[in-house]
Amino acid sequence: MSAINDSARSFNHSPEQENTRLKRGLSSRQLTMIAIGGSIGTGLFMASGSAIHEAGPGGALLAYAAVGLMVYFLMTSLGEMASFLPVSGSFSTYSSRFVDPALGFAMGWNYWYNWAITIAAELSASTLLIKFWFPDSHSLLWSALFLALILGLNLLSVKGFGESEYWFAFIKVATVIIFIVVGTLMIFGILGGEAVGLKNWMIGDTPIHGGWAAVLGVFMAAGFSFQGTELIGIAAGESKEPQKNVPKAIRQVFWRILLFYVLAILVISLLIPYTNPNLVNDSVENIGQSPFTIVFDKAGLAFAASVMNAVILTAVLSAGNSGMYASTRMLWHLAKEGHAPRLFAKVTGKGVPIYALLLTTLVGMMAFLASIFGDGTVYVWLLNASGLSGFIAWFGIAISHYRFRKAYIAQGRDLNDLPYRAKWFPFGPLFALILCVIVIGGQNYTAFIGNRIDWNGILVSYIGLPLFLLLWLGYKWVKKTKIVPLKECRLDVEEED
Repeated sequence: MSAINDSARSFNHSPEQENTRLKRGLSSRQLTMIAIGGSIGTGLFMASGSAIHEAGPGGALLAYAAVGLMVYFLMTSLGEMASFLPVSGSFSTYSSRFVDPALGFAMGWNYWYNWAITIAAELSASTLLIKFWFPDSHSLLWSALFLALILGLNLLSVKGFGESEYWFAFIKVATVIIFIVVGTLMIFGILGGEAVGLKNWMIGDTPIHGGWAAVLGVFMAAGFSFQGTELIGIAAGESKEPQKNVPKAIRQVFWRILLFYVLAILVISLLIPYTNPNLVNDSVENIGQSPFTIVFDKAGLAFAASVMNAVILTAVLSAGNSGMYASTRMLWHLAKEGHAPRLFAKVTGKGVPIYALLLTTLVGMMAFLASIFGDGTVYVWLLNASGLSGFIAWFGIAISHYRFRKAYIAQGRDLNDLPYRAKWFPFGPLFALILCVIVIGGQNYTAFIGNRIDWNGILVSYIGLPLFLLLWLGYKWVKKTKIVPLKECRLDVEEED
């Protein structure tokens, strides 16, 4: 609490008391690692095993490769806009300027809510992970400690957040690289016994198990695994030399992410048969069943479960740290635009939106408490409501980029003047847009199949969609907004102040 009080005092006594400007403190090194680390988490370390079990080695690899391609186009779309217009409002700003102010309003609140609730989810996961070592300890003790840590890192300055995320991401990236190297040695029999080669891919009639329906199911799960890559759009608003550093991060991040995910999935599928029942459980409660732990165990590496538990704990804390940063900046932007109380636009002398940070922390803490008191029903509904938020943000990025490029040309500007130019336009954003719609619509397609429609399943899976539409259409009705004509889209790049 002293850190909070000190930070609040520094704000209250600052000669720039009414300052609402963020500071560009993120370096190229930090920006690149934030983009890479944002998508490496429990989706890779835990859920990848379930993906292989469900769709077979070929199906899982195909699904992750397809989602990787979609993310590539989304990242290049975001990179073109973020390097040209680097603002912390990111896709909320882009949706307002290039599509419709009502869409930007809904995108902003949708993204803030998504990450605020995600903080609670990560706190819940962290307490389960820590009980691997301290099974009799109380959950509230660890959740309070981790929340204080995340809050402290975000209170320091944007440099503090950037540096902490750099090292969180470095640990995850190093683990995946070591895993790929060790796994490759095992595949060829250099380490851990006999060479397995393609033996585990030959189980059954085809490498794709369960048909295309299973691949579609894995495709949905893979989409969640890649969420977080869009964080670079938020971070661009506080990066040094964004016209130079954002394109650099975008160019590097796709190949590295695809390399990590596709190679990791390939290694797991070659070493562990998809029929292995240990792949089914993707809960953080059972670290011993992480495919990474299973492979390291096979290699004869001692303390594999403890090491992976520590790495996954790092991934969870990284997600919570990123969530705190992203939601705080989005709330700051909403306040700047007049879509939230002006109080949340104020920042400390170090450029930290203190009141936006404190409200986000409070929401995350209340959601976490809802998960442990009573039967957790409130928390489950909150979490379900945020489930589609990441895909909705991706939808906004794709449609905003399509309209941005059209507006840029319509206003007579030269594409060669763009700091970064996305390739494959208009195929890229349209491809990503269509896949996002498919993923959003197919979240629980099985609820519509069968003799009876599963209305409860539909409500649980899709509750986030009507909430988003309510924000979008409600604002549109109240403010009477219209789609912005291409020649009237704002392309000015003035500093946020």
